[in-house]
Amino acid sequence: MSGDVLGGRYGAYERLKLDWAGPGVLRITLSTPGRLNAVDAAGHGELAEIWRDVDADDRVRAVLVRGEGTAFSAGGDLAMIEEMMADHAARARIMREARDIVMNVINCSKPVVSAIQGPAVGAGLAVALLADISVAGRTAKIIDGHTRLGVAAGDHAAIVWPLLCGMAKAKYYLLLCDTLTGAEAERIGLVSLCVDDGEVHERALEVAGRLAAGAAEAIRHTKHALNNWLRMAGPSFDASLALEFLGFTGPDVREGVAAVREKRPPRFT
Repeated sequence: MSGDVLGGRYGAYERLKLDWAGPGVLRITLSTPGRLNAVDAAGHGELAEIWRDVDADDRVRAVLVRGEGTAFSAGGDLAMIEEMMADHAARARIMREARDIVMNVINCSKPVVSAIQGPAVGAGLAVALLADISVAGRTAKIIDGHTRLGVAAGDHAAIVWPLLCGMAKAKYYLLLCDTLTGAEAERIGLVSLCVDDGEVHERALEVAGRLAAGAAEAIRHTKHALNNWLRMAGPSFDASLALEFLGFTGPDVREGVAAVREKRPPRFT
């Protein structure tokens, strides 16, 4: 079964590559070649939906999620962001998907392990940090990025960062958008494990294999109980998401997008 590409319920996915990495271990690979696995509109919808399929698949006992190549994900692509800026219907659709990405990972009964290499930003970072166990490379580059773009840190930030690394560190990195290496992320508790860059996938797969071989019901019930801490933060998450998407109608995000396109620091007024 290991390495077999999947069809069936998984056959319609285009931005996610799905295969069996080991007995009972479904591997989800974010894949947009040449763009550091940036999440476009199609990929955003798939990241919201995949967890429902995983949850309903009795063959899956654990999930390993990673990015293709040397990057996890460069975050949402500019075309999707500009679509949100221009169109209310697009904002409403993508906001709903953003909520589903977060809540569907939290509510997926199967244990999820993330393998974080290179840049991890935006929707990709949400999945990476909401995974039950996160394995990061020492030089991975973790950045929330929202306030640098000119919108509030919605997405997954309010629901999980304060629990993982404490409010002081969460505010520092979310307000300033400083980059964390994998080593620093482990030091402050943002990720579970940090390993040498070349060992990230191997170690994450080993952890996923142990979870898949464990007592499935006990592991799933433990995940469910622990994730009630995240569910209790639901009102904060909803508020942050609403405020983020309000920002896509304002002037700061236009400067933020222009700065990214022109490869310069933003000049907010």
